[in-house]
Amino acid sequence: MIHALSLLLCLAGFAALACATQRQQDELFDRSLPRRTTIWLRAAGAGFLLLALAALLAWRGWGLGLVMYSGYTSLAAGLVFCALLVHKRRRARPHRQGCS
Repeated sequence: MIHALSLLLCLAGFAALACATQRQQDELFDRSLPRRTTIWLRAAGAGFLLLALAALLAWRGWGLGLVMYSGYTSLAAGLVFCALLVHKRRRARPHRQGCS
């Protein structure tokens, strides 16, 4: 259970941090989000990552908890990065209509 929770918190954290960047806002929302929203996304992203760290440290201590946190953050960052790539490629692909 703690594994799924940690991974979900890391995914949410990196997704929020990605949505806080100007480039991703333009690609995902076709506009820039208000500055206040961007600040809240950054704070939420950092908060989710800190919650994941706290959960793992409470469960496994500093030694193994930090190692597990490093693994979960790496996996989550990779998944968010791949999801953003897939989204960008699907948007760039021209839509086909009917059979040719």
